[in-house]
Parts: sequence; C-alpha cells; structure tokens
Amino acid sequence: MTEWDATSYEGKDTIIRVVRNEADRLFELAERPGAWEAPTACENWKVKDIIGHLIDTTEGYFAAFETARSGAQAPAAYGLPGMHQRAGEQAIALGTLSEQEAMDRVRGDLDKMMGILEALTADEWTGLMVPHFYMGPLPAFFYAAGQLMDYGVHSWDIRQGTGQAHGMSGDAADLLVPFMFVLWQSTIKPDADLTPFTIGIQVTGRNGGDYRVSIGEQGMQYEPGSVDDLRTFIDFDAGSMVLTTFGRSNSGTVRGDADLADRFLNLFYRI
Repeated sequence: MTEWDATSYEGKDTIIRVVRNEADRLFELAERPGAWEAPTACENWKVKDIIGHLIDTTEGYFAAFETARSGAQAPAAYGLPGMHQRAGEQAIALGTLSEQEAMDRVRGDLDKMMGILEALTADEWTGLMVPHFYMGPLPAFFYAAGQLMDYGVHSWDIRQGTGQAHGMSGDAADLLVPFMFVLWQSTIKPDADLTPFTIGIQVTGRNGGDYRVSIGEQGMQYEPGSVDDLRTFIDFDAGSMVLTTFGRSNSGTVRGDADLADRFLNLFYRI
C-alpha cells in the first residue's frame, strides 16, 4: 500500500491530507472554551505551550528548507538529547502570545509548510536533504512526518490532559510506524548496554508487519523479516507503538523473555 508509505512519493498526498486532518482536530481542541490554559500530557506544558511548540518547530523547518535550497552550510545538529529542554523553553516563550495571535500564526505556518511540501517533486521528496535543527540532514519527506508527529501526538496530549478516555488516530499512527524505528535508532541512551541481542517487533496496521531488530556496538539495526525463530518479540498496534516510542505510554504485548523485552524498551530516552 504505497499510498500509505510516506517515505515514497506515492504517499505524499496521503500524509499531507492526514496532517491537515490532525491539525484541524488539534486547533478545534485548543480553541474550546477554557482550553488555552489547561494542562496536557506534556510535563509543565499547557495547551498554549503546545501551540507555541508547533510555531517554533514549523518556523524552524522554513529556515531548514531555505538552507537546503540555497546550498548554504548548515550548523552542526543540536542533537536529540537536548531537544526536550530546548523545545520546552522555546514553547513556553511563545506561550506569551495571545490566543488569537498564536492561533493565527500557527495556522499561517501550517499553510506555508503544506505549500512547501505540496510543491516538492518526486526527486525532491526523497532526494532533497534538508538540515534538521536537532537531527542533521534528513530527506524532505521526513518533514511531513515531523508535522504529523507534532499534530498527531500533541493532539493526543491535549486530549489526555482532559482526563477523558480517548485513543490515537489510526491514519496518523499507521503513517508514523516506519519513522518510529528511526526514532529508536536516534534515541539510544549514551550509557546503554549494547551487548548484542536480537528481538522481534510485530506491528499491525497499514504499515504493519514483522521486523527483526538487532542491538550491538554500532547501535540498532532493523529489517523486515520473520520473527518465528526469535525467543522474544513484542506485539504492538500502530498507536501503541507510536505512543510507546514517544514515551506517552508503556504498551505492547511481550511474547517470550520479559527481561529481554524490558532491556530493549529501556534502551531509549524519550522525547
């Protein structure tokens, strides 16, 4: 189902559509009476701070694409370990905007970003390398996924803050599954025990399947493949995988050695 694979150009229209849907949901939540100052699942963030974070992140993407288009030298990547603190500071600083100012700005930023993504050619979708502030050069399609991570996960955060039962959008979760493996690769703790082992990951949904994940001194490698010969694997639905990777929940069904599964799940710092 290549239209659901956002790493391919065939998935471009799908992910742009789903980003807009998730953004509409988040904006509706943020503009409910009394929501602006309400708590969320993000530590110390109110709804207004999530809007500030969206502004900060998206406007950073504009600068990244300008650098990529100009051929200018990008500064060294800031790194993911420091993202939590810096992003929080940036978000709270922008939280001083009035609700109207912030909502007008975040909507304008979304439209501008969608215009940038919509204009990408097939070659640019996979071949244009754009310097991400925290992660360094990434293919252009990753920025569509970045928008979906922000709008899909943070709309979950806002709903979580209400105390009401809820779930994650299946469309958003399905599209994000391939990117969760990349985030795992990028968020291994500096002091992690990398004594080699292999574990299986089974995921349901449009980008579901069986994956063999190997840990070793070089970090984490993964590939599609049967997990039948492995003594331990973890079953996830798409939403549970996304929320686990982002540290919003401890989910998944462990089959086999629980200690090995726990070792895998605790290799990563959460963002």
